[in-house]
Amino acid sequence: MSDQVRPSSRVPAAIRAVRPHQWIKNVLVLSAPLAAGRLFEPAILGASALAFVAFCLISGSVYLINDIRDVEEDRLHPKKRFRPIPAGELAVGTAWVLAAVLGVVGLAIGFLTAVPLGATLIIYLLLQISYSVFLKHQPVIDLAVVASGFLLRAIAGGVAGSIGLSQWFLLVASFGSLFMVAGKRYSEMLSLGADAGTRKSLASYTDTYLRFAWMLSAAMVLISYSLWAFDNIHRGPFGIGWTAISIAPFTLGLLQYAREIDIGEAGEPEDVVLRDRVLQMFGLLWLIIICVAVFGGKLGGEL
Repeated sequence: MSDQVRPSSRVPAAIRAVRPHQWIKNVLVLSAPLAAGRLFEPAILGASALAFVAFCLISGSVYLINDIRDVEEDRLHPKKRFRPIPAGELAVGTAWVLAAVLGVVGLAIGFLTAVPLGATLIIYLLLQISYSVFLKHQPVIDLAVVASGFLLRAIAGGVAGSIGLSQWFLLVASFGSLFMVAGKRYSEMLSLGADAGTRKSLASYTDTYLRFAWMLSAAMVLISYSLWAFDNIHRGPFGIGWTAISIAPFTLGLLQYAREIDIGEAGEPEDVVLRDRVLQMFGLLWLIIICVAVFGGKLGGEL
């Protein structure tokens, strides 16, 4: 695409600016209720839905603030320059008002649903704003802060429905988050090449360091998940230990995503999930097996 050509869209700039295509990340709020086998309890499902909406609003607010602060830098980026704010489609003043409204409404929904959920949203908001202001330029810390965004989404689903979170769930969520973020940075480094200067945080890393980070995280998430699966073997339908069987599609899905990272195509995790048919197949197979395990064997209680 030519540098002078800007892609057109019929979607209003204000909607595109809050990045609804990235809201797929917020599905992580369902992970805790699903793993506990309680997702379809009316009260839990309602709380999870509200947690999802609250995170969509709060994350939209964060995206606006981030784009406002990075507007000049984003105008030099091969893709980000087409976002509504750096492209001049959405005025900075309007973006500030929209960010404030989304933040207030999101927090209100969170606290009305459950006080711990509201607190989780505040922590997420403060961390992400701190990241946008200064933490993004601190090596290692920037990886941890971005990863915390995924982790807090997973925690939010648990606290919204008062579901206990075991050490295994937290380990899987933590290292899984770090795996995605380190992989994202590694892919950005490969894909941007000479344009890597448009993301200053990449200057703090080498490709070998980021490869080490995402490979280490992948190993830890697989070990943690496997320990959880074997620690929670409940004989479901046909007397089979379905959680142990779920390790197979989980591993294959992890390997498929790692392939996307390795070839530099995982710069946007949500895009990988939406376009990679093989990854979707492994994900669907894993989901079916987990549903059979948790709803058939009824793990219940704590994850």
